Amino acid sequence: MHGVFLNSGEHAMISYIQKQRRTNHKDFQSYLFACFLSQHEPTKISQALDDESWVEAMQELLLQFKIQKDERGIVVRNKARLVEQGYKQEEGIDYDEVFAPVARVKAIRLFLAFASFMNFPVYQMDVKSAFLYGTIEEEVYVCQPPGFVDPEFPEKVYKVEKALYGLHQAPRAWYETLSTYLLDNGFHKGQIDKTLFIKRLKGDILLVQVYVDDIIFGSTKKSLCDEFEQIMHNRFQMSSMGALTFFLGLQVKQKEDGIFISQDKYVGEILKKFGFFSIRSASTPMETHKTLTKDEDGEDVDVHLYKFQFQPKVSHLNAVKKIFRCLKGYPKLGLWYHKDPPLILEAFSDSDYAGASLDRKSTTGCCQFLGSRLISWQCKKQTVVANSTTKAEYIDASHCCGQVLWIQNQMLNYGFNFMQTKIHVDNESAICVVKNHVYHSKIKHIEFRHHFIRDSIREKDLEIEMVKITLTTMIADFLTKAFDMTFLVL
Repeated sequence: MHGVFLNSGEHAMISYIQKQRRTNHKDFQSYLFACFLSQHEPTKISQALDDESWVEAMQELLLQFKIQKDERGIVVRNKARLVEQGYKQEEGIDYDEVFAPVARVKAIRLFLAFASFMNFPVYQMDVKSAFLYGTIEEEVYVCQPPGFVDPEFPEKVYKVEKALYGLHQAPRAWYETLSTYLLDNGFHKGQIDKTLFIKRLKGDILLVQVYVDDIIFGSTKKSLCDEFEQIMHNRFQMSSMGALTFFLGLQVKQKEDGIFISQDKYVGEILKKFGFFSIRSASTPMETHKTLTKDEDGEDVDVHLYKFQFQPKVSHLNAVKKIFRCLKGYPKLGLWYHKDPPLILEAFSDSDYAGASLDRKSTTGCCQFLGSRLISWQCKKQTVVANSTTKAEYIDASHCCGQVLWIQNQMLNYGFNFMQTKIHVDNESAICVVKNHVYHSKIKHIEFRHHFIRDSIREKDLEIEMVKITLTTMIADFLTKAFDMTFLVL
């Protein structure tokens, strides 16, 4: 038990186990393994390193320490687990496929938006030692862990049947185990999102969203949630955590009239980490009349402080500090998902023209709503230089189309058909390019990958609607450039 500190009672337990070992007790290995899992790790790594046996164990295996905190930053438990040295595995010999799907954050937001509209609570559960349930298909062997070497067979190794933490294929093996179990119990997977599991009973629906070993679920009928919890407890060791309050860095407050999502805990952590609690706040995250440049003659900064650019300068670090100052001014902003209707899918697409001062590329901005509930948004510099506003807006609309199609398919799993969704575009010539295939003077330089929006319009999956160019109607305009706070008060 390397790196583990024992009290007198635990020493007595070890003595008892060793006594059973000398009498060849049939459950010796089970006792030893259970004793190992019951121990707590030191509160600090430095304490563990004071133990010479810990240093010796680090040469072969890694005992991973993790302190788990809740949304308030309070330690809820200390965990220790044995982790194999997966970096020594060779592809094609020790493992083949390792991909395991995980839920996307926007899928979680869509889940919560739907729950707010249907007015049902969302619950959370956690699988204990999830990866140990997976069964691997490859032939893998591991050495005996230091401190647990069988004295009669010290040179022998273990053949791994179940997955262990650290193995490349462990996440995939766990997902296969869980999904197979749920499918055997009447669930079916989402058409696109394979981490979404659905079960329907008459007019009710049970939704389960999986992110590795964290699971959120909700249903229009409470008894289906109770049944699901029992099914999971029958197969796995689970921790039922009650109503969802914290998931993937998102703080979730479920109220009678809706659901509020925020990240003020995360904001507080990064402000504390970089010492920004005492600075004055800012109203916007970017300068409205000052563009960033390479600033090649500027003063260099420590690359360990700024990880998002090659050869960062002081001007770039100041831009990051501006974002922190804005976060300090608005730490508790979030998304509000009201339970009242309507439940209508619509999107907004907008683009500036040659807004990037260095390469003259345009910036794409689009967002998707479910009624008044903001589900997804994108702000990205385009990969090509647009030779007209038409091309910039057309590329942006095509990108927005892809996001809308994903949400449409997700909502089909929920039982709602949102075909013929409207995408609001404020450029009339871009709409003409979508609807008219012969428009050579405007589209001859546009890559083929952007033209799939035409098929979506032809198949009537989408509609393009022209809107008046005002900030109150073209919401996506906020994603293409910086605005002053006085300009945002409409």
